Amino acid sequence: MTALDQYIDNMSSPEDALLHELERETYLRVLNPRMISGHIQGKLLEMIVRMIRPQRVLEIGTFTGYSALSMAAGLPDGGVIDTCEVDDELEMMILDFFERSKYSENLRLHIGSALEIAPTLGEVYDLVFIDGDKREYTAYYNMLFDNNLVKSGSWIMADNILWYGKVVETVAKGDKQTQGIIDFNAAVIADPRVENVILPIRDGINLIRVK
Repeated sequence: MTALDQYIDNMSSPEDALLHELERETYLRVLNPRMISGHIQGKLLEMIVRMIRPQRVLEIGTFTGYSALSMAAGLPDGGVIDTCEVDDELEMMILDFFERSKYSENLRLHIGSALEIAPTLGEVYDLVFIDGDKREYTAYYNMLFDNNLVKSGSWIMADNILWYGKVVETVAKGDKQTQGIIDFNAAVIADPRVENVILPIRDGINLIRVK
């Protein structure tokens, strides 16, 4: 952590104790632990949820559950998060932390592909957080509109939208993840149904409002 990163961390509201434990456990037990949202991004997600006050949230890709728990902390009364995670090996860890939190009744975990699961849930979402397979970002986005999972006034957030700066470099042959992010960003900016801004926090978040 750089001195500036440490300053940002110190000058932001402290991390919840359960989230701190989850981050530590993720780094101890899970491959690619840097995929976790972490303190600053998690607090941002909580704040955005507090501002939007969504009743229904869809999360595509929760990893070990840090982002879902962060958003749950900002939910209004009666709010629910449907979170989809394709890696079934993480299910027990996610559920353990969900059940130990104050928000267990607000969180519904679905194991499998969001492309298959989300259209079957019968919900229209006020907020969608996309953090799944980067190669499928455009497919997730199209799914939301094709299946009427979002409406006018809904918000979409897509994580890792700068992809370590690779979005402004020549894409290496076979690098489908970088190309997936580039294609997604291009699809969003060309879509007249939405307006958006990219927030350069951490690895970038594309904040999108459905008109």
